[in-house]
Amino acid sequence: MTLGSIRHHTVIRRPAATVWELAGDPTRLHEWFPGITACQVDGNSRVITLGSGLPMPEEILVKDDVHRRFQYRITAPVFKYHRGTIDVLDIGDECCLVVYSTDCDPRAMALMIGSGTAGALDELRRQMETS
Repeated sequence: MTLGSIRHHTVIRRPAATVWELAGDPTRLHEWFPGITACQVDGNSRVITLGSGLPMPEEILVKDDVHRRFQYRITAPVFKYHRGTIDVLDIGDECCLVVYSTDCDPRAMALMIGSGTAGALDELRRQMETS
């Protein structure tokens, strides 16, 4: 299996712990990811609702508050494989690097999701740096 893979990153001028409070909370994705209007979490299951009203089921794989890593997979039948990863890395001077990676099959879906994750990182940075 050859996966489509895309990764975006941004530097945010806020402490990693502060950014993680928002970016690492699976119930708050809709607050900073454009095009997502709601998130419902039940245990390791999350359903995000897209702006079109379409629900997208996901499985939460990792929520590591020590390493500030969140991983999930979309379980909708259109995907043979999906893994999304958000890392919030402390780079000192009250700044952090946020990396959002997507790996999936079919490969073309990585490009579609990747454009959304780039916009989400821009919005996360905007919110964090203006609050």
